[in-house]
Amino acid sequence: MKIAAVTDDGVTLHSHFGQATKYEVVTIENGQVVAREQRAKPSHQHGAQHLNPGSGGDTHASGMAHVILDCQVLLARGMGQPAYDTLSSAGIQPILTEKQTIDEAVQAYVRGELTHRAERIHHK
Repeated sequence: MKIAAVTDDGVTLHSHFGQATKYEVVTIENGQVVAREQRAKPSHQHGAQHLNPGSGGDTHASGMAHVILDCQVLLARGMGQPAYDTLSSAGIQPILTEKQTIDEAVQAYVRGELTHRAERIHHK
């Protein structure tokens, strides 16, 4: 399984999905991290139009998701509703957490202890 985490530094989870500049993609096999890689992530463009999934056309959220379509989970500390819906529609489970570091969040996920915090979805 692959878990993508939004980050700027490869260590900490970014507080907002759209503003992060990178994905840290962690591959898990048999409960262990077996590989890590960084991928460039398109960032949120201020003034970019937020469209709902299924409304036709490519939204900036779906463009940000395109480079992690091989991942099953995305970890972040916050994101907007359009991004959350787009990721979910693409088959990627967004999990919003209060955890600060990628390693802490990944290990909690592997142990089955990572709780999704729906209140971290931005509705504006």
